[in-house]
Amino acid sequence: MSLPPEWNDDERMNFMFSEFKENRDVNTTDWDSKMDFWTALIMRSCRRRGSVIVNLQDLNKTFQRKEKTPLGLSTVIQTMARCGKIQRESEFAASVDCGWVSWSVGMLLVKPLKWTFSTLLGSNRVPLEESFVVIELVKEKAAELLKVYRSSDFSSCSVVSFQELCTLSSNICADESTLCMALLQLQKDKQVIVSLHEGEKIVKFCQPGQDRVSPFGDIDIGIYQLQRSEKLLEERVQKLNLEADRCKEEARILLRDGKKTQALRCLRGRKRVEKRADSLFAKLETIRGILERIAQSQTDKMVMQAYQAGVSALRMSLKDVTVERAENLVDQIQELCDTQDEVNQTISSGVAAAVDEDMDELEKELKALLDESEPDVNTSGLPAVPTNRLGPTSEQTLSSLPDVPRGHLHVTTDALEEELNRLTLSEAGAQLQIPSVLSVFRTFQTTCGST
Repeated sequence: MSLPPEWNDDERMNFMFSEFKENRDVNTTDWDSKMDFWTALIMRSCRRRGSVIVNLQDLNKTFQRKEKTPLGLSTVIQTMARCGKIQRESEFAASVDCGWVSWSVGMLLVKPLKWTFSTLLGSNRVPLEESFVVIELVKEKAAELLKVYRSSDFSSCSVVSFQELCTLSSNICADESTLCMALLQLQKDKQVIVSLHEGEKIVKFCQPGQDRVSPFGDIDIGIYQLQRSEKLLEERVQKLNLEADRCKEEARILLRDGKKTQALRCLRGRKRVEKRADSLFAKLETIRGILERIAQSQTDKMVMQAYQAGVSALRMSLKDVTVERAENLVDQIQELCDTQDEVNQTISSGVAAAVDEDMDELEKELKALLDESEPDVNTSGLPAVPTNRLGPTSEQTLSSLPDVPRGHLHVTTDALEEELNRLTLSEAGAQLQIPSVLSVFRTFQTTCGST
């Protein structure tokens, strides 16, 4: 066991090995620190040993240092018992619910333990051999035992013999007493039940999906007997097969040595052994078939119970539901859907009409704005714009016009310049630029000359 670092500190350990003060209130801090130290050390020691039971005698040997034993362990045991961290094994066994399992069944587990009837009431002395159960550790062992069982090959068997359980839990429980305490804890949790069958202790485990284990019944005992017979027949068939092989090998040796008669005798014995093995194997197959049918019937029973629960739940859920009510509801839903469609159609048509009216008003307003933006031009004196192509009147007007001159214009540049100098703009009062006008007239003269 790994000891705490202060174990090598003589001054500190002298304080830890000393007796507790009679009154805790004298120095609460020192009293509590010493109590916490020994409580943690006891728990660590039990976990290392894999045991859930402690007594003062073993603790004194375990924590001996330099030929000294702790003087306050008796106080530690009493304090842990008052706090509920430990409990006398007799009291722990008696705490199993007698209404659920009889006291005689509890005695089946307690029998291998050392039963004591000493009491702590009115006494400051703890007997050296008084055994106490560490509650926290026994709960851990019980959970580990249940986990190992459910992950083993025995999980398909609800009933297991105590000896088989000892073999199965050898890596968890250090001794038989630890296994008994774990089973008692599982009994308190209603996860297992222990019974006695033909002088043999048998344990029934709670199966997955069940809150608590059911009491032993005739079916459980019958299945256990079949499973036990199956195991015995398997062992006998295996032994007979080994004996048959031995007879065959012995006959081969005798024949090699020239002892033909003895070899024939060995072969006859081998035939008898094989016949017995075949007979036992046929019985074994019959038992296996029965166990398979039982397992199948249990599965069928579970399925039937599930069907029954489903039918009951369906009946309750459809209690107020009828075909007439369903048809009535469907008709109401259809009527409501039709009403909703009509309302939507009415709303949509009203909105469209309003939109059309608004558009007409907007177009009128836009036309009025365009009329206001046009300039006020006096068109009373202008001729009407012809709406068709040139008619007869237009042709007569064009025919009355003089012909376009085709000869050269006898206009000189000097005369044009002199005329332009006299021209002014009446409205703006600004003179036109002469070079530009001259260029226009020159172009016009050139054009007329070419014509």
